[in-house]
Amino acid sequence: GASVLLAETIVSCAAGYCVDASKYCVGLDINANHVRAARTGWVVGVARPHHVGKSTQVWEIRITDKAEKLVCIVRLTLAVLARELSAS
Repeated sequence: GASVLLAETIVSCAAGYCVDASKYCVGLDINANHVRAARTGWVVGVARPHHVGKSTQVWEIRITDKAEKLVCIVRLTLAVLARELSAS
């Protein structure tokens, strides 16, 4: 659970930087493979885009422990949506 939460947080921030202010991203699909436990200490999550398109984005997140051993690998697919303009 915590690894997936970390991955979603990282990608949500990264995806937002890849679209202009008239758009936003929402999750479509997430897949996580938990390789080993990280019961103590820090973990590091690194996200890399596989596809950043007009309507979808696909990201891979690798979470490692302080020994740089893989803890979890996550693939997250996002939809890119247009923001609705508010009528004032």
